[in-house]
Amino acid sequence: MKPITLAAALILAAGTAHAEMQLSFKGWGNIPSCTTGKPNTVGNPAFTLKGIPAGTTQVQIRLKDLDVPGYNHGGGKLKMTADGTIPAGTFKYKSPCPPSGVHTYEWTATAKKGNKTLATAKAARKYP
Repeated sequence: MKPITLAAALILAAGTAHAEMQLSFKGWGNIPSCTTGKPNTVGNPAFTLKGIPAGTTQVQIRLKDLDVPGYNHGGGKLKMTADGTIPAGTFKYKSPCPPSGVHTYEWTATAKKGNKTLATAKAARKYP
């Protein structure tokens, strides 16, 4: 009888679990082409966040070059809109600009309430 009770509890818990936060962006936006290793300061691409946790007061967005993770591309801290969109050009960052070949860049969105992290989502794309 215990295994059945445990299984039922797990099924109920799975049914009420919250969806994970998801981050997406369609492209790099209208930024100048860059392959010199000397990034331009540009406006962000448009983002969409889904599954933002209740109580989120701000979202921090950061860009990382997965091929050169120590380079700080920057990002922004912003209040979220009710629909989870972040329009293009909301904040400035240092553009993707691999010195040779193609690099993979990853945006990370961190939902926060004060100093507490509520959720994190990531989306990656190659450039150029």
